[in-house]
Amino acid sequence: MDTNPVRLRAVRKAYGDVTALDGVDLDLRAGSFTAVMGPSGSGKSTLLQCAAGLDRPTSGSVEIDGIALGGLSERRLTLLRRERIGFVFQAFNLVPSLSAAQNVALPLRLAGRRPARTEIREALARVGLEGRARHRPGELSGGQQQRVAIARALITRPAVLFGDEPTGALDTGTSREVLVMLRELVDRKGQTIVMVTHDPVAAAYADRVVFLVDGRVGGELAAPSAERVAAQLARLDGLDGLDGLDGLEAVPC
Repeated sequence: MDTNPVRLRAVRKAYGDVTALDGVDLDLRAGSFTAVMGPSGSGKSTLLQCAAGLDRPTSGSVEIDGIALGGLSERRLTLLRRERIGFVFQAFNLVPSLSAAQNVALPLRLAGRRPARTEIREALARVGLEGRARHRPGELSGGQQQRVAIARALITRPAVLFGDEPTGALDTGTSREVLVMLRELVDRKGQTIVMVTHDPVAAAYADRVVFLVDGRVGGELAAPSAERVAAQLARLDGLDGLDGLDGLEAVPC
């Protein structure tokens, strides 16, 4: 694996006359946990979508695990996302009629692979759900469902796991459990994680917080605390909208 599995250079994304990202440079180190934050409309989810290959930037370059995404056909980009990128959303997006094990196996089945039972067991074990393989989503708590979604994202052993508000639909206690689990995936398994969040407490679980304002990197914090993150957000809120983008969210955060 590349020591910097995610690289963005001069990434710009425009929607018509509106610029959502404006020349973003960013390197994400392997085995690190990065939180992305910023005022509403700052481009957080647009950044995540472009970095994960779910959307193409208007200009600039994105590399995942040393592979430049810009020159890939849609088919090759789909294969790369399937094999090297994991994505977890605020909504769990599980198939209600399938068991936890069957939901976890979906990415491999979509890739035409017949997953081994040991692969599925190991993926569920990584998120602490060894004993829940046969349970359907309706039989699991919200936190357990999100753990299944994370196991599903990890089954392909991706170079990077992206999370778009992964704890946004959870209560405080359950959110903490999921964040602790994400932190352990980084510390014990060397997983690279990038998470968009609006919550300073959630961001404090990361190694580094990158702040966006008006589509540009507006600073960062290493070894963040919730208090320092909240203070930085308050400062950036005062800068939001200087280029006429106040209140815009090109891709919902």
